[in-house]
Amino acid sequence: MKRMIGLLLGTCLIAGCAVVAAQEHSEGTMPPKILSVTREWTKPGKNGPSHEKTESAFVQALTRAKWPTHYLAAESLSGKPRALFFIAYDSFDAWEKDMKSAEKDRALTAELDRANVADGDLLSDVDQAVMVFREDLSLRPGVDIPHMRYFEISRFHVKQGHDKDWEALAKMYQSGFEKISDVHWAMYQVQYGREDGTYILFNPMKTAAEIDSGFGNWMKFSAAMGEDGMKKLAELTAATVDSSESNLFIFNPRMSYVSEDWIKADPEFWKPKPAATEPAKPAKKPAAQ
Repeated sequence: MKRMIGLLLGTCLIAGCAVVAAQEHSEGTMPPKILSVTREWTKPGKNGPSHEKTESAFVQALTRAKWPTHYLAAESLSGKPRALFFIAYDSFDAWEKDMKSAEKDRALTAELDRANVADGDLLSDVDQAVMVFREDLSLRPGVDIPHMRYFEISRFHVKQGHDKDWEALAKMYQSGFEKISDVHWAMYQVQYGREDGTYILFNPMKTAAEIDSGFGNWMKFSAAMGEDGMKKLAELTAATVDSSESNLFIFNPRMSYVSEDWIKADPEFWKPKPAATEPAKPAKKPAAQ
């Protein structure tokens, strides 16, 4: 919510949401229908604790205001250093109502504007996107997000005029992975902020060990598809997708503004204790001359 309010109130840009979404997930809850995603690229040496410090100003301001819309933050473990912020909505109408409500809170707006200035000094670039959930292209997307720790996020750009081929390709993957119970993903189609034909696949994970098991699952998938099926898959991919990439992100609770339900689900993670600071040592008296 942090930059969404700051940008939307400060510049009145309806597509300028800047924070990553978090919906009130419980076990098995479906992903949000509308997902606003902001990417913040940090300058060299400005990620980590420096970025956490400026982000905490947003969290503190929203906590004091008891703002009802929450967000999840995740940081990159691959690619250029960057943070993602997610905000979830049930509809674009719900998004609009949230923005109008924010416009009325002048005190909160002022706090977020100040936080935006401090945070901006650490960033080399920022962009935003708004995505729509594609349940028909997802596989077992309802998961217990508060107990997840990573997102493996894959971006696919589909060639113009090949949307039906893309849907057929996604369904081939669904069919091949259907009997492998620990495989799941949520597919989103970008509505605003990226090239037309962009699809984003989210694979939430509890531990990095799931990356290791994924190699074994791919072998099971290949066996289920068979040689002819894998050949058809490769041909359809080449004809449909003109670029793709995958990256790994880790959740950051100190940069997230989550609900009480999330905190109760795993308080040790979502409400971490402040880092201990060593007491200041008394200054030594200068030796007598």
